[in-house]
Amino acid sequence: MSIIVTNISKSYGSQKALDNVSFSIAKGEIVGFLGPNGAGKSTLMKILTTYLSADAGMASVNNHDISTQQKAVQKSIGYLPEHNPLYLDLYVREYLSFNAEVYKVSKNRVDEVINLTGLSTESHKKIGQLSKGYRQRVGLANALLHNPDVLILDEPTTGLDPNQLNEIRSVIKNVGKDKTVFLSTHIMQEVEAICDRVIIINKGKIVADKKLDNLISEEAQQVIEVEFDYQIEEQAIAKMENLVSFKNTHDMIWELTFKTEKDMRSVVFDFATANGLKTLQLNQKNKNLEAIFREITK
Repeated sequence: MSIIVTNISKSYGSQKALDNVSFSIAKGEIVGFLGPNGAGKSTLMKILTTYLSADAGMASVNNHDISTQQKAVQKSIGYLPEHNPLYLDLYVREYLSFNAEVYKVSKNRVDEVINLTGLSTESHKKIGQLSKGYRQRVGLANALLHNPDVLILDEPTTGLDPNQLNEIRSVIKNVGKDKTVFLSTHIMQEVEAICDRVIIINKGKIVADKKLDNLISEEAQQVIEVEFDYQIEEQAIAKMENLVSFKNTHDMIWELTFKTEKDMRSVVFDFATANGLKTLQLNQKNKNLEAIFREITK
């Protein structure tokens, strides 16, 4: 396993940021790490990169213990923190060349990561002149510079426009073919586009850890929007099979949420007929990852 986390806990005073967190990630996996603000995502990433120490538990990266083999851990990971620290007065190529010397890698590698992250047209500029999106690219290029086995990326696409998003997603997906990528994000479309697996943390605890496809299928819920020709009592609506929630969104329009893989449109239609109603509209909307995330962490 590239990353193994066992019963990691961390507190800030009386606030418990991480509470007995455990999981493992194999080489070649691209794992999305999701959670609300303050859930513990950045804290765990800082612990894995040896920036912070855990209060309890153990973890290893590439078979290197984060407590006793910190230098080996640091050499084997590429880290892009949430707040990307850069030397704004240096030119892009100058900054990457400086870090190449620190990592003891060839100058050719600087050209490779500049091309890989789409920085060729900006490499002659000072970092302070770049947009936030291009600064993120510089941070990602630096994380890739020493060709690490593990990439830990905390909000890697912050500030990117839609075109830049697609380009950086492609970069992450390509490098993830022979590396382990562990990334946090608030952009659910990003997870759906590039991740194989999702780990969701809430209030310091892991609340879901599944392959993306499995999570979506196991949490299968349907939202059906139906408009009747006449108002009906909530008590009658509540009797429908597999119904987990419902709300009257406007006049005779209802939003019905079912927990089942069965297509419930026919059930809603039959319900209307049995209650002397006509259906003026009937639309099915399957829940996406964002809706599932809200349900799990609410």
